[in-house]
Amino acid sequence: MKVFISVDIEGVTGVTSWKETEKGNEEYDRAAVQMKKEALAACQGALDAGADEIWVKDSHDTGRNLWIDEFPEQVRLIRGWMYTPDSMVAGVDGSFDAALCVGYHSAGGTGGNPLSHTMTSDGLFWTKLNGEYMSELMLHTLVCAGYGVPMIFVSGDEELCDTSKEQIPGLLTVPTKKGIGGATINRNPQVVCREIRETVKQALGMEHTLINTNRDFRLEVCYRQHPDALKASHYPGAKLEDPFTVSFETDCLRDLLTAFYLIH
Repeated sequence: MKVFISVDIEGVTGVTSWKETEKGNEEYDRAAVQMKKEALAACQGALDAGADEIWVKDSHDTGRNLWIDEFPEQVRLIRGWMYTPDSMVAGVDGSFDAALCVGYHSAGGTGGNPLSHTMTSDGLFWTKLNGEYMSELMLHTLVCAGYGVPMIFVSGDEELCDTSKEQIPGLLTVPTKKGIGGATINRNPQVVCREIRETVKQALGMEHTLINTNRDFRLEVCYRQHPDALKASHYPGAKLEDPFTVSFETDCLRDLLTAFYLIH
């Protein structure tokens, strides 16, 4: 069994402020330690389920928050960025049996996490796919499905877990916290890690189906600055809907992923 795990930080237990997510701030170190603990819990759950090989993608900011000697010997750690549309799951391919996401967060435009965003909080206000706010989890579920790999587990804030269970068939979740305004209500981190390990093992023991990718896609991206929207509207096939919003329509998954990668 070969498993791919993508790890972010804004959905990790306790993380509430942007300062906790940025290297160089004194609050970052504690958040990074919890990020590692939750990633390790997912790895242990995969090993408990019989995984022979686990790839972990460090998917936060620089992509250099985790260190390989902190992980079991069955793990290969991807640090840094490959600069492809696969983004936070770059490295996944058809040889993997399942994909998991740890420390993920609610989509830009929603209120489930003080740090809600989709790929960037600086340039984008929100992103929608077929009329629904698109989270990073949904984006990368589509990437994995394009390779025939099902997304089977996510841990992160409560709103992400609740909405994603409705969107992704068979997805199992572990909520880490609940966001209210600029605050978070957090669960005990030891309980969260224990549940991540147990639920990952459970998820890997189940049958899963892929999310449907043979359909029409309508992408909408709302920028914080209208010059950015105007610039993005020059991407082939993109349309300026209003001064801040660009749309793109296609029935090809790869075209969708490439378009978002190059205009966001």
